[in-house]
Amino acid sequence: MKKNLLFLMLLLLSVAVVYAQQATQLKGQIKGTKNEILAGATITYVAGGRNAVADEMGNFVLNGLPTTANVVVNVTYTGYAATTQTFDLSKGTLTNVVITLKADPLALSEVVVTGTTGSKSKLGTSVSVSTLKYDEVTKAAPRTTAEIFRSIPGIKAEASGGDGNTNITVRGIPISAGGSKYLQLQEDGLPVLQFGDIAFATADIFLRADQSIGKIEAIRGGSASTLASNSPAGIINFISKNGNTEGGTIGVTSGLDYGTTRTDFNYGGALGNGVNFNVGGFYRLGEGPRTTGYTANNGGQLKMNFTKSFKNGYARLYVKYLNDRAAAYMPMPIQVSGTNANPVYSSLPGFDALKGALHSPYLQQNLGLGVNGELRRSDVADGMHPVTKSVGAEFVFDLGNNWSVEERARYAANKGRFVAPFPAQVGSTASVLATVATATGANLTGATLRDAVTGNTYTGTNAMVVHMFDTELNNFDNMVNDIKLKKKFANGNVLFGFYKSFQNINMSWLWNSYVTELNGKGAHPLNVITAGGQNISQNGLFAYGVPVWGNCCQRNYDLKYDISAPYAAVNLDATDKLNVEASVRWDLGNVTGNYAGAVQKAFDVNNDGTISANEQSVSAIDHANAKPVNYDYNYVSYSVGANYKLSNSRAVFARFSSGAVAKADRLIFTPNVLADGSAKGTTDNITQAEVGYKSNFNKGAVFVTGFYANVNEAGGYEATTQRVIENHYKSYGIELEASYNFSKAISVRGSATYTKAELTDGANKGKRPRRQSPLIYSLMPTYNAGNFSAGIGLIGTGASYAQDDNLLKFKGYVMVNPYVSYKFTKALVASLNANNLLNTIGITEAEEGAITENTNNIIRARSITGRTISATISINF
Repeated sequence: MKKNLLFLMLLLLSVAVVYAQQATQLKGQIKGTKNEILAGATITYVAGGRNAVADEMGNFVLNGLPTTANVVVNVTYTGYAATTQTFDLSKGTLTNVVITLKADPLALSEVVVTGTTGSKSKLGTSVSVSTLKYDEVTKAAPRTTAEIFRSIPGIKAEASGGDGNTNITVRGIPISAGGSKYLQLQEDGLPVLQFGDIAFATADIFLRADQSIGKIEAIRGGSASTLASNSPAGIINFISKNGNTEGGTIGVTSGLDYGTTRTDFNYGGALGNGVNFNVGGFYRLGEGPRTTGYTANNGGQLKMNFTKSFKNGYARLYVKYLNDRAAAYMPMPIQVSGTNANPVYSSLPGFDALKGALHSPYLQQNLGLGVNGELRRSDVADGMHPVTKSVGAEFVFDLGNNWSVEERARYAANKGRFVAPFPAQVGSTASVLATVATATGANLTGATLRDAVTGNTYTGTNAMVVHMFDTELNNFDNMVNDIKLKKKFANGNVLFGFYKSFQNINMSWLWNSYVTELNGKGAHPLNVITAGGQNISQNGLFAYGVPVWGNCCQRNYDLKYDISAPYAAVNLDATDKLNVEASVRWDLGNVTGNYAGAVQKAFDVNNDGTISANEQSVSAIDHANAKPVNYDYNYVSYSVGANYKLSNSRAVFARFSSGAVAKADRLIFTPNVLADGSAKGTTDNITQAEVGYKSNFNKGAVFVTGFYANVNEAGGYEATTQRVIENHYKSYGIELEASYNFSKAISVRGSATYTKAELTDGANKGKRPRRQSPLIYSLMPTYNAGNFSAGIGLIGTGASYAQDDNLLKFKGYVMVNPYVSYKFTKALVASLNANNLLNTIGITEAEEGAITENTNNIIRARSITGRTISATISINF
């Protein structure tokens, strides 16, 4: 009886609570200033964490509001300025409320949270910053995270290597050796890795974009020098959804002309008692857009965060697990005819430049000696295989008396593998045999190549020497803590911060050498057969190591970077229109560890009891002669800027900055590291200046920035060329970001960057840095009519040169990426996307710097991937 009575009381209480939640409501419509319906706009009750989404007519019903005065709500919609409004609900429900949002296509009214000193909007701060909403990004059908970066003005991303290992440059600042040396990639305000250009472990390998991303902020130059370490050229920050808007999405994408299936999901909302949550991620499986012949893309990501709101701030917890495999596409054989100044690029017979791959189902394992001399076998299908387990926290609180604190911290356990075939030589069968003979010392007069799969003598015209870039990312753990204490004054604020970071770089290079046929789809390994019939290789493997490169690259290094950086900033509203910012940072680093190169020895690798020809000189790590690393570095960065508002919708700004980056592993194995572990040339320095104009106007918005940069480099190691690159550069130019609405249905958004860059010293003084295009641009016209949406993304790159001597030219190209989307119901959406619809060859890098003119040449180069078409079905709830 008591149980029944208790159940009845709980039932009545639940009904009462539900009734109370429904009793006081806010009902109305959300529209734009031109009476356009804003279906999907979100209205949120700030104090209670409740929200509602406008329906297809812009109508909303916000439930569960208190029957009091001064009920504050926020209203947001992509492409429009957010607004905060207060309603008096002391007499109960309000109906027929009309909330009008102003168009803000470039989000100039949004507060910038990345790399800035104060709580200022884009219009009110003196930095060049762009905001990309993730839902808008997906319209261009990016196949990798790096392809997202191409839509950001000033950013040149060579998105041709797969989902990671991307070379990224900003405003003509050079790609010295690979990765994103001067640019930092962040998640929720903290770096993914402390260094962006670690060999075979670039930051984007450990970064994936999915539906859990709310928006992407990208700052170029400016205060990026002082508000983060190793990021003077800019910061790209992936900001997660935090559950402020209740709802979710699940979507399945399938390749229609290539083998990939990917499922994305995200859901967020309120848990009650001031706690919000968001959980999202993806999983994918398939061969990928190139013909690897096996499942090359396999894995996924799970991310969660929980936010507890308090009267004076909030606390947030982040959790992430990433375990993904993606093929790494190295330069591949491409045919070039014509002249250096006017080359013609095309596919070779049997190797499609747009779809082919060096990977093969017949070469899926790499056997050799491990880092400690043990037998080791790796799976080539691992490709780029990042594994991350991270936990982070974020606290923002008002401490009273105009003091506030921001604290962000994260620990990430990072490890993985990078394994990919690299063409050390492509040429005639005779030239490949000559190379093997010279490298190994074998007598190959009269030798032949034999197909390791069929057993037949190889009769092909060309073959390849392939180096298997097999690297173990043993330990890349990092810990980051960034605390800021801010004091507000009547006309500004002052900020004091302290940044602390630990970064491990523990990596082993365990490379081998093969001979394969020239084939971009299922290449067969080729065994080397002497004139006497002796097979000196096994399944194409002719050397445990890379004797063609002097057995340079069996190596191990275990380095620890301890970084401290105090910094300070001041933000002053000198007048109602003029804002002045200044900041300074002092980075101090301590680097310790050791590194070891290769030693050759005989070893029975295959355990058959016999030292075969290719086992007489096996590369191993020479731990007996490991060398120490023990040095300190420090540098000071500063930035000064001013922003002047011409009106409530227009402003101009100017800024001057000086910063630097510290070298990581690319300093190792160069003359800059001395015998006792001390080092010189540990930093590369950069000074920058910029002026800009930004404006919202009747039908759109524009953001224009002129820039100048001067870079002094101390030299760094490049694995594929075995060179230490040491250059100085300067660049200047202009970048443009704009949006324009021709009508309610037709709009266009785009960006363009013109850059004049040159080397300022050395034999190539006055010439353009390699792979630097004077013009890069993106354009996205869209058409929206009711439930139908369509658009065409255009990504363009001007001509550039393969190397700094400016001989072999890369022609400019345009990628055409159309999409169509239809909303069948409020919840069900289907879309069709194409990437590189016209199957354009676009060369992004090459190992060779010149060709023999007016004949057919074979070079090793990377092209953008050819046409892929995918379909997506999404359910929103």
